Amino acid sequence: MSENQESNVTKGDFVPSDAESSKNLKVRVGIVKSTGMEKTIVVEYVNRVPHPKFKKIIKQTKKFYAHDENSEAAVGDKVRIVETRPISKLKRWKLAEILSH
Repeated sequence: MSENQESNVTKGDFVPSDAESSKNLKVRVGIVKSTGMEKTIVVEYVNRVPHPKFKKIIKQTKKFYAHDENSEAAVGDKVRIVETRPISKLKRWKLAEILSH
């Protein structure tokens, strides 16, 4: 009888867990450099990678434009941003949380 109960579950009933769906999202932590635009912040992300030839650790910086719906972040805040669908020409990230002020 337990086999019949298990066979009642169809493919349409399958709901993936949150852990599997969020596994593909990129997450970055950086410092807010600008809040001059409406609902947009500029986040500077610092990545430390070894030099390909000399193996010395070097810093690579990149600017991300992130969507801040409530304009919560201020310049100098440490924030976590998450990749999302394209919102505008440059914005592909949204503010997930403010880590420190």
